[in-house]
Amino acid sequence: MSARYQVTGATAVEISASIESGIRTAALPPGAALPPVRALAAELAVSPATVARAYQELRQRGLVATAGRHGTRVRPRPPVAARRSALRPPPAPGLRDLSAGEPDPSLLPSLGPHLAALAVDAGPPIGYSGGGVLPELAEAARARLAGDGVPAGELTLTGGALDGIERLLGAHLRPGDAVAVEDPGWANLLDLIAALGLRPVGVPVDDEGPMVAGVSAALAAGARALVVTSRAQNPTGAAVSAARAAALRELLAGWPDLLLIEDDHAAELARVPLHPLAGATGSWAFLRSASKPFGPDLRIAVLVGDETTVARVAGRARVGAGWVSTVLQRLLLALWRDPAVAEMVDRAAESYERRRSALRAALAERGLDACGRSGINVWLPVPDETSAVTALRDAGWSVAPGALYRIAAEPGLRITVSSLADADIGPLAETLARAVRLPYPGGFAA
Repeated sequence: MSARYQVTGATAVEISASIESGIRTAALPPGAALPPVRALAAELAVSPATVARAYQELRQRGLVATAGRHGTRVRPRPPVAARRSALRPPPAPGLRDLSAGEPDPSLLPSLGPHLAALAVDAGPPIGYSGGGVLPELAEAARARLAGDGVPAGELTLTGGALDGIERLLGAHLRPGDAVAVEDPGWANLLDLIAALGLRPVGVPVDDEGPMVAGVSAALAAGARALVVTSRAQNPTGAAVSAARAAALRELLAGWPDLLLIEDDHAAELARVPLHPLAGATGSWAFLRSASKPFGPDLRIAVLVGDETTVARVAGRARVGAGWVSTVLQRLLLALWRDPAVAEMVDRAAESYERRRSALRAALAERGLDACGRSGINVWLPVPDETSAVTALRDAGWSVAPGALYRIAAEPGLRITVSSLADADIGPLAETLARAVRLPYPGGFAA
């Protein structure tokens, strides 16, 4: 634990509040170790049971995680707002940032012309009783999904993919329930599951998506929900193949009460076919976000699913946020209808595919087998993440350590290709090859 911060308190509530305060101010930064239960109990002159209850409350709220012999540590992204001065700083000046996982801003369509057109033809103001899904947007969304083989279902909108997943899990599960997730998988999803008090069960992933044996094991272990990334899986770039989809559908047919959530966040950016699992269980939902192809600030996603599931999500929204802004809906519809925007998204998809394939090929020439079948990320297995990340930083590159995305998967690095130029590929691959083969605590890399 940081020597700059002293935990205080005489009760479990006071101790947990003190630790939360340290997290908010970054005196206890992400990854900081908390004292062992007995050591802190002795320091505060309280019983070990009191400290254990404080740690349990923090775990249930997703602020800390306990990892066996590694003790209890602050989660990488605990669900508590930090002071602006405590926010994680950007990479040091001079570093090329390949860690963000964001699309290339230069390949995103300009929203200005469409916003200006909406301002001219805004229509009458929408009141509280008039909000909801625009019929014309619903019609266009159904047509686009049908073209990808997604079965017809009830439809609603959410404020992005993660918002939709949160509403789905909250509508079906309760704290303590198990959720099967890809491993390695989306860091934001792992953080969300922790914040909801749910329990993640990792499912190994290969290039074709979640492995059938892993899904079967997770279901046998009591998972009540399964979250699958259809394409451009973060961080590995996996995409569910036709054969894998068929095998998973056969397995899931025996689990009709399972909540199946599919996240097709890449949507129009994906250059591999979609093989949906939608409808394989009685409770299902398919999400398609606008953020990757049209810009992260466009916080809107289409959600289709069975009648009960969609009704729960829409009903919960009605007593909370109400509806997704009609302005955003009209903007998304305008983007869908613009052929020039479609051409730009297609050029972006081709650009990402070219950069991703080039990096994987350059790594293969140097004896390194990286994953990245689709999307904007490449996943490179490494013997030791810390030494590799440090070596890359010293050489001028910032990448994301795999620990942010893993439950039980082997170590790796996530490299976002969206900002790579063609001239960067060779030097980066050479630096990665050297970094992977550096001495590490267990010996030397092969």
